[in-house]
Amino acid sequence: MATRGSGRPNGTLPQTKICQFKLVLLGDMAVGKSSLVLRFVKGQFDEFQETTIGAAFLAQSVCLDDTTVKFEIWDTAGQERYHSLAPMYYRGAQAAIVVFDITKPETFERAKAWVKELQRQASPNIVIALAGNKADLAEKRLVEYEEAQTYSEDTGLLFMETSAKTAMNVNELFLAIAKKMPKTDTQNPTHAARHRGVNLQDPEAHNTRSCCGGGGAN
Repeated sequence: MATRGSGRPNGTLPQTKICQFKLVLLGDMAVGKSSLVLRFVKGQFDEFQETTIGAAFLAQSVCLDDTTVKFEIWDTAGQERYHSLAPMYYRGAQAAIVVFDITKPETFERAKAWVKELQRQASPNIVIALAGNKADLAEKRLVEYEEAQTYSEDTGLLFMETSAKTAMNVNELFLAIAKKMPKTDTQNPTHAARHRGVNLQDPEAHNTRSCCGGGGAN
């Protein structure tokens, strides 16, 4: 009876590919961007999360079959006075999460503006996800799920409602993005350069991390 390792030298399993991608979070102030990142990276929630100034950087990985996707996450400030800095952070990003608060319709309109800006100025192949955050406050909802879903379908976005407080759909959102990232021929230098993804198993790559051993900031 054949084993899983049959057909490979000494029954060894194929080496896991490790790819690295830049992801940026955008959205209005106090919609929960930092809380989503904290929940994803550290599994924590802080009711009194401090306001981000400029941007914050963290990293976390997602395991997909034979591939580990490492996200370099840039969490940007939502205050209008920092808007001019945003292109610094989404330039070269392969993925973006645009966040709004389902209890505040004005943050949904602001999210639409961010999507337009990304589609106009960011990388042509950027994967954009829309997150309707604070789903734990559904009784105070002022943005209907169907409205955001229809908008996302019309503009080619991933969409999920999330709750950083309860962890609803947080990991699932990042997993869905990871599945959309280019992972074929990651060891091909031409492919890697085109997508700006890094094969961390390259001897010249730095900061190699295991994926499933728990998250943390870099």
